[in-house]
Amino acid sequence: MRDRHLEPEHIAFRESVREFFQREVVPFHDQWEKDGIVDRSLWLKAGKQGLLGIDVDERFGGGGVADFRYLAIASEELTRVGASGVGFGLHNEVVAPYLNDLATDEQKRRWLPGFCSGEIITAIAMTEPGAGSDLQGVRTTARRDGDHYVLNGAKTFITNGINADLVVVVAKTDPEAKGSKGISLIVVERGMPGFERGRNLDKIGMKAQDTAELFFSDVRVPAANLLGEENRGFYHLMHNLPQERLGIACSAVAGAERAFAHTLEYVKTRTAFGRTIGSFQNTRFELAEMDTELDIARTYLDDCVMKHIAGELDAVAASKAKWWTTDLQSRVVDRCLQLHGGYGYMLEYPVAKAFVDTRVQSIYGGTNEIMKEIIGRSLGI
Repeated sequence: MRDRHLEPEHIAFRESVREFFQREVVPFHDQWEKDGIVDRSLWLKAGKQGLLGIDVDERFGGGGVADFRYLAIASEELTRVGASGVGFGLHNEVVAPYLNDLATDEQKRRWLPGFCSGEIITAIAMTEPGAGSDLQGVRTTARRDGDHYVLNGAKTFITNGINADLVVVVAKTDPEAKGSKGISLIVVERGMPGFERGRNLDKIGMKAQDTAELFFSDVRVPAANLLGEENRGFYHLMHNLPQERLGIACSAVAGAERAFAHTLEYVKTRTAFGRTIGSFQNTRFELAEMDTELDIARTYLDDCVMKHIAGELDAVAASKAKWWTTDLQSRVVDRCLQLHGGYGYMLEYPVAKAFVDTRVQSIYGGTNEIMKEIIGRSLGI
């Protein structure tokens, strides 16, 4: 295993997380895949284990540990047991920073204890049917009416969308503002009249992850649920997207390493023409290339993680990490499936499930084409 710069306390945490997932996730994951949703009881168990709100202040029931390595370990260990679709990463790595950095003390008292215990499951609603990676194209509106906002619009591809009790919704609060201006973050809570969930979307992979359509029809949201500053939502989003993309990169490298490990074991035992397929030069060359690329990926990822902890990871570096590691994951998993031959196409083999689960990595968190656009602009072209 390619360890990053982990201290003994990180390694001990990883062992406890690994044991928890083996006990509480692995035996049930196949059923969750069939159901299209993870049982909420897992969230409560994870809360008791201290796996939710790791970097949330202890006053609100969190771990109080502002070290991204712990978050990365939790996400990577889910990937290593083939359960990357369990939505803890979205909860911990994506939504938590908004609540930690932008919520008022009153909002934190209302939301964070449940966030950390697993009683409140969260989601963030950015993507719309007509606006994917282009957040400036958001059409959902939140019109101020006295002490409330009146929210109207639709969102799609929302992770944790069915289970979510609290949804951070990206909406236009100033309809006259152009482009990225006039966007705010409005927190919608389960049970608010006019807030409806559509389909639990049928995906080709990550089937245990509830991914839903959300609809808002004249939802009256208290003004006290504004997160951050009004009309500054796009700025808030841009500030937090590097961590989201770094989290995707962590999962991508862990997923590629997992597929490689399974394949290395497989070629040592599978025989063809009277010898193990691992003894063929082509197999050795394929594995040698992948092993080298994974070392490079892990080294770059380690550097990004440590820069993020130091507050030095910018949008360009995070974009580089996100696109390159997810593309690498796709290449590695595809090559590993090929080395499995016909068995690689059978879902009973981990590499087959990895193949369909991996495909979304280059799409969400901003497509890899958008990542390259961000990098290209930084070059002055």
